[in-house]
Amino acid sequence: MNQSVWELMSHGGGAMWVVVAFSVIALAVAIERAIAQWKFVSRARSLGETVTRCLARGALEEGRSACERSPSPVADVFLVGYERLGRAKPEHVATAVHRERLRVNSDLRSRLWMLGTVGATAPFVGLFGTVVGIMTAMDDLDPEATVRLGEISGPISAALIVTAAGILVAVEAVILFNFFSQRANRIAMEMKLLTDEFLELLLETPSDSQPRAAKRDESKDAKDVKDTKDTKDSKRAKGDGDGDREAA
Repeated sequence: MNQSVWELMSHGGGAMWVVVAFSVIALAVAIERAIAQWKFVSRARSLGETVTRCLARGALEEGRSACERSPSPVADVFLVGYERLGRAKPEHVATAVHRERLRVNSDLRSRLWMLGTVGATAPFVGLFGTVVGIMTAMDDLDPEATVRLGEISGPISAALIVTAAGILVAVEAVILFNFFSQRANRIAMEMKLLTDEFLELLLETPSDSQPRAAKRDESKDAKDVKDTKDTKDSKRAKGDGDGDREAA
């Protein structure tokens, strides 16, 4: 069956155009997700190792600078922890970091719903085109003439092409959806492990603001201890004087 591209696209009352549009959308989403997830895990692990080394030796500013220079989205998660450290309670810092991590996870799954929609809808669009094509072929037949199989086999087979195309596009979309969903799940698990390790080290290491506060507290405590000691010494000295006067 030799048909031009335009004749092929005209099958199914325009349903073939919808199926082709679904195919283009699925490919576009797949390319965009591939770019978004490209080297995500390797970059996240590299940044996590750098930040971990910095936190282990107490170099908070160096770790923060590494996050600011990194192109990895995990850097945004770590920077939230750096910004909240010393300004909020430890549990609030952990909550803010995990909230940012969930936002990054949500971005990883963005537009995947389009692949799921194409996978679920494309077969029905193809079936609709086939039904329309068969109805059109039947209308072209002369009801009073004898119909031979060859007269209807061509239009019916051409109409079935739309269904075949719809199933093909649906299979393509479902495979892509499962692939990128699995990658998103793996990336989400990797991010959780890196975030938990980051929080453990971050909350154990004093920030730049925390040492100053600690120093002020230590100075205040030392001053209070000194004042208490001076008070006790003065009372002791006063008591000794009273004892001497009583002895005299």
